[in-house]
Amino acid sequence: MLDYRIYTFLKLCEIMNYRKTAETLNMTQPAVTQHIHGLERLYHCKLFEYKGKMLSKTAEAFKLEEYARSVIYNEQMFKERLMFPEKTKISIGATKTIGDYIINDLVLDLLKDEQIQLELIIDNTSHLFQKLRTFELDFLMIEGYFDKNQYDYQLIRNEELVGICSPDHPFANQTVSMEELFHEHIILRETGSGTRNVLENFLKEHNYTIESFDRISSISSFHLIQKAVADNRGISFVYEAIPLKNDSLAIFRIKDSKIYHELNYVFFKNSNTMELSKKLMCMVPEN
Repeated sequence: MLDYRIYTFLKLCEIMNYRKTAETLNMTQPAVTQHIHGLERLYHCKLFEYKGKMLSKTAEAFKLEEYARSVIYNEQMFKERLMFPEKTKISIGATKTIGDYIINDLVLDLLKDEQIQLELIIDNTSHLFQKLRTFELDFLMIEGYFDKNQYDYQLIRNEELVGICSPDHPFANQTVSMEELFHEHIILRETGSGTRNVLENFLKEHNYTIESFDRISSISSFHLIQKAVADNRGISFVYEAIPLKNDSLAIFRIKDSKIYHELNYVFFKNSNTMELSKKLMCMVPEN
């Protein structure tokens, strides 16, 4: 069993503010400070420090956070197996591209298995990581960026990010320059989504930003973005799996550039999820 003060520590890691952590936990601020100091004495290290007015975690705090989250998750899994030995509960978080277009067959197979209780949440990358950190999900299936030093992961596959437009658009089935691209109206997912992060990082590598486009719109629904693009209201960027299943969309690419990104299972280090992810990985089509 973990020291009860660990839960205060984890909440402070999440909020990074002593006063707000105390309010969230219905504690006094001195009590939060006392818990942290107690852990520092226990582990013989400093866990938090101020850099100017900004609270930051030490290297030791990152290690303790990683260890504590794994232990809590594994204990939670152990309790569930003791209480419901005949059932396997699987809670998966998937980003919208993966959830809507890549794992349909996997979900249907899991639903056929009478011993599995499935929970699938489809959301953007940042929201899914929040749910993972609070133990609401066993693991994530994401295309967004994440800290590979903080989490374990298994590669699902590499996927190409391509431009999409209406079949009537001049870009349809063409290769275009960056200069041509920026004269267009681009329709993107919301900030925090995986595909948007990948595109933003690609542009940054070429010394551009999203603001380089003449017109920018943001829509959180993939289906509505596809409908708008098919109706020639703008262009967008999505993983290739999407336009390949939609005849109303045409593909274009950027000259001398290909945007590939990993699709990954992501879970806590040293958790019991790795074996499960390996089994599920065999059930996801390569392309």
